[in-house]
Amino acid sequence: MRTPPGRWGDGRRARIGLLGGSFNPAHDGHRHVAETALRRLGLDEVWLLVSPGNPLKPRRGMAPFAERLDSARRIADGRRLLAADIEARLGTRYTADTLALLRRRFPRARFVLVVGADNLGQLPRWRRWREIARTTPLAVLPRPGQTRRALHGQAASALMRHRRRPAALLAGGTPAHAPWCLLPAREHPASATAIRAARGEGLV
Repeated sequence: MRTPPGRWGDGRRARIGLLGGSFNPAHDGHRHVAETALRRLGLDEVWLLVSPGNPLKPRRGMAPFAERLDSARRIADGRRLLAADIEARLGTRYTADTLALLRRRFPRARFVLVVGADNLGQLPRWRRWREIARTTPLAVLPRPGQTRRALHGQAASALMRHRRRPAALLAGGTPAHAPWCLLPAREHPASATAIRAARGEGLV
């Protein structure tokens, strides 16, 4: 079992994927994304960064943080896929702030931001999104009904010259602008919204 990342960091030398989200709840689709990134990018770990409060999502219908963290722990394996409460410990709510602190606290790690195509489409709504794209490699995975639209959206168009093949995402040193890639993978149908709706109807 590996130690989940702590607030003060450590000296681990690793390629680490960061999969952030509300995890309201965590589900097989999240695990599919994490395992695909581990395998295709040759990562050592993927951290499930459970957000204490996503600024882009309404509070209504949001389960308590502890409940969402527990659901992430249930899909993690404790070895290469780790559920992390580090954003709550750091007191960050915005990805740009989280990344800056993680780089300082884990100076020997190489981080990759792992997102679904829906988040690529929403990237221009994120605070300091161009800074995020410039400093952190980005791995995008397909999402049902979202991928084509995202690849023709504002962020993908602005970052087109920095797109690379998955094998080249972490190749070489640190470029002036971080690359991004689309990881070919099947689109997993699981949806936290659908799971919550089914629970409300007593179907699960």
